Parts: sequence; structure tokens; C-alpha cells
Amino acid sequence: MTAFSTQQVQAGYTPGIPQNSAVPPIYQTAAYEFASLADAADLFALRRAGNLYSRNASPTQQVLEERVAALEGGASAVAVASGQAAVAVTLMALAGRGGHIVSASQLYGGTVDLFQDTFDDFGIPVTFVDQDDADAWRAAIRPDTRALFAESVANPIAQVLDFRLVADIAHEAGVPLVIDNTVGTPYLIRPGEHGADFVVHSATKFLSGHGTSLGGVVVDQGSFDFGAQPERWPQFTAPYPRFGELVLWERFGIGQAFAALVKSKYVHDLGPSLSPFNAWQILQGIETLDLRVSRQSATALALAEHLAAHPKVAAVHHPGLEGNRWHALAERYLPRGAPSVFSIDLRGAEDAEAQARIARVVDSLEVFRLVANIGDARSLVSHPASMTHSHLNAEQRAAAGISWNTIRLSAGLEDSADLIAALDRALARL
Repeated sequence: MTAFSTQQVQAGYTPGIPQNSAVPPIYQTAAYEFASLADAADLFALRRAGNLYSRNASPTQQVLEERVAALEGGASAVAVASGQAAVAVTLMALAGRGGHIVSASQLYGGTVDLFQDTFDDFGIPVTFVDQDDADAWRAAIRPDTRALFAESVANPIAQVLDFRLVADIAHEAGVPLVIDNTVGTPYLIRPGEHGADFVVHSATKFLSGHGTSLGGVVVDQGSFDFGAQPERWPQFTAPYPRFGELVLWERFGIGQAFAALVKSKYVHDLGPSLSPFNAWQILQGIETLDLRVSRQSATALALAEHLAAHPKVAAVHHPGLEGNRWHALAERYLPRGAPSVFSIDLRGAEDAEAQARIARVVDSLEVFRLVANIGDARSLVSHPASMTHSHLNAEQRAAAGISWNTIRLSAGLEDSADLIAALDRALARL
């Protein structure tokens, strides 16, 4: 008879037995049992695909990866612990040793921190340009440039990128375009259809939609051919030292080699792993993505139209409004509607009293939650200059269209009349 201590560890479960769950299950395990030593050796050498260790991936995560790749019309995807991690591993994999990145200056503040501080520590220089200036993009590209980066709809001023313009500039230079589509969402815009080669998401936001779980995803559209100029991309086209003579481009090919590199090197070595539970939580959110985003988009436009006529509001930065600078691009690229994240500038001088004045409005705002997040089912508010973009200097904030009087809103699923009433009550304190 098997001893008690053996039974308490192993009874009731045989690895590898399939179940018939109607929804993706949570594979909450750190490791996987191999059929034999030869089987293990093949997996570790990348000679065969399969479950290796949950730092690299889990079956629940793989469902998430396939689902987001499908939504973005891509070839493969890698899910990691956060959107910040997704941006980091994507550009590190593309930059390789000493590669240079050109980025739009209109970005989420945390991405700017990554680019100008940590990437600088890693020896990856980043040049920032105005995303609307085609000449600036071209002038910033150098022989060692390895990617162009921008947000589909910039956080927090909601500038809409001219995807095709920037994609053509990237491809003329022989480098891929990487787009952060967190705000845009694959329901409103699929950047791959307009020339993007890699699409990044903070899955914490709209993909999840419930504000409970961090996660990030990068999708390889399968459109960029690293083999066309192999000398520029040795990380894909030369032997991979830790795997002997293995060449990723030969073994995996277009649309798959990038994911193999990211998982086997950057996720494996740095450890930004997505937990199976968070992957499962994000999958639950994705099931209602179109319903939520369409509702939130309509609500945000209603708020923007109301605020545009409010005497206490100096400007409304929403591309759905006809007078907005990016309205034509929104009509071209966002036929299903503009995203639900936008900003307003309150009236008043940027003087010593500005902080107290803005605080009166933000702190008295009901229904909206003061949160450093977007894309939640709840409506959210933040003050970029003192929160998400507080590390930027005055020049950088100005380049991103942010002033001390700027307030960011993220419309949720509440009744729009309640949100408008709450805004009116708060603005009355200005």
C-alpha cells in the first residue's frame, strides 16, 4: 500500500490526462512533467515545441496569446507580466546589441521613463520625434536604427497616428514599425492592417477591462522579413549561441522567430512572466471586449461634446470632435469610433494657485475614480502632470501636449448622464 505522505502529494492526478472543460482552464503550475529525458532534452534545445517551465509560458497563457494574435490579425504573440514588460522585451529583442530606436514623443509617461532612463543604461539610445512630423521621423533614422515606435492613439491627449505614413518611412529604412495599441484596442483599430509589424498591448487595460490583473502582450504580424538583410539582424539570422548552431530564422521562420527569441531569451532571462491566473482573468475580459469598447467609446464622445461647450473648459482633446486636429485621421483609421481615453484642459493660468485649483476639481469629482489606470469598467480620472507624466520635464510635457491644467478621463460603463452631472458639479468648484 502506498504511504500516506506519497498519497498526499500524488493521489488523484495523472499528468497529461485531457479534460473537457468548456472554457480555458487555469494551469496553475510552475513546471511540467516530461515523458522522458530525451523528451526534456528536445524541449530545452528548441527542437520540439511543448511545455517547458511556466517562466516561459503556461497553457493558459498560450490560449491568451493565440486569442490576441487572432484579434490583431497576427501570426504569433508573447504574453508577459505587464504592458511595460511587453514594450521592453519587444524593443530589446529588435535592438539587439547597440541598436537605436526612434520613438514618437507623444507617449505614456512610464514608456518615456523606460526609453530615456533604463534603455540608456542598457546602451539602447532612443530619439524622440513629433509623431506628426514626417521629416523628423526620416531625419532621426540612423544606420543602427532597428525600430520605429509609437502609440496608435497617444495617452493622454488622444492624438491619432498616421499609421501608413510612419509605416512607409520605417519600411523605406528597412526597419519594423512597433505600435502600442493599448488605447486603440484591436476592436477599434488593427495597426497591422495599416503597416505595423509588431503590436503591443498593456492587457491590464481594455483587454482585461475589469482592473484586476496586470498583463502585457506583443503580437508579431508576420510581415517583417529579417532575412532580407540578415547582417542587420544577427539575433535571428546567425547561430544562437546558447543553442549551438540553431538559427532561429531557419528553425521558425517569419512570424514565429521573434516569439521564439523573446521567450527563450528575454522572458527566460529577465523573468517578466505572466501568471496563469492573470492570463485567465484577461481571457475573461476579452470575451466582452467589443461590447465594452463600443459602449465606452459612445460615452466618451458624449462627455467630450458636453465638455466642449462648458465655460470652465479651455480645450477638449478628443479626435471624435470635428474641430480636433486629428479628426480626419480618426475618420480614416477609426471607423468604429474613437477610444474612450481623452483629456481636457481647464481654464486658468498655470501659476502658483494652479495645483490647488486643479485639486479642487479632481478631489470633488464623484463617480469617476482617481486611479492611475485606463480602460476599466469604472470611469477613471487622473492628472498627468503630477501622476503618470510627472517624471517628464516641462519641455517634454509640452511636446506631448500636456499642461498643468490637463486632466485625463477614461470613460467606463456607467450611465453617461451620471458622469456628465458629476463633471458639472466638480467643474463648478473651479
